[in-house]
Amino acid sequence: MIRSELIEQLIAANPDLAPRDVEAIVSTFFDEITKRLAEDGRVELRGFGAFSTRARDARTGRNPRTGDLVKVSAKRVPYFKPGKEMRARLNV
Repeated sequence: MIRSELIEQLIAANPDLAPRDVEAIVSTFFDEITKRLAEDGRVELRGFGAFSTRARDARTGRNPRTGDLVKVSAKRVPYFKPGKEMRARLNV
């Protein structure tokens, strides 16, 4: 599902809300998660899962097109751990 599909489904499920309000709510939701992760925080949604970041060390990678060695700097990457309820629903 992409963002626009999510907004469309929320609009259909909540006809009393204006479409621009639903879009603002979805944007705020994702912006707040992103902002918290950028601050090296953690976001937990009970029953869904937890978003956090993990550190990746610097390494030497390889350009798949040319095969040349490339230095990849250390960085933080997003990580998602599904919650217990989500795992149970996926493995029914």
